[in-house]
Amino acid sequence: MTTTTPGLSPTGQAMDVPVSPQAPVLLDAEKLDVYRVALEAQAQAAALVPEDRRVIRDQLERASLSVVLNVSEGAGRRSRKDKRRHYAIARGSAMESAAIVDVIARRKLADATACSNVRGLYVRVVQMLTKLDRALA
Repeated sequence: MTTTTPGLSPTGQAMDVPVSPQAPVLLDAEKLDVYRVALEAQAQAAALVPEDRRVIRDQLERASLSVVLNVSEGAGRRSRKDKRRHYAIARGSAMESAAIVDVIARRKLADATACSNVRGLYVRVVQMLTKLDRALA
């Protein structure tokens, strides 16, 4: 079964574009393993901190979301320089996220095993972004 979605023709006229449910179209970032790992890390990180700890929860939310968004934006850029800049920002945000998870674990605000798992995901993200940066240099 094929459905349609609104779109524009090459001449700029409105038209329906067929969309096949069997073959989802992936954005550039969705093709990267680092994006998928960062997305998983962000989801797990969001569940770590109790809601009553607003300051540290907000900081972790912003840092972990920055990783995902900068990987995505970098993947969508065409120049190597732009890609590297966004991946470097994402790497820094991943390191910040890991440090916040360390603070959460040290303060015993969340389960130690859960903190260790999330931190491990961020370590992996940093490793992957470092390799991406080297490949683009």
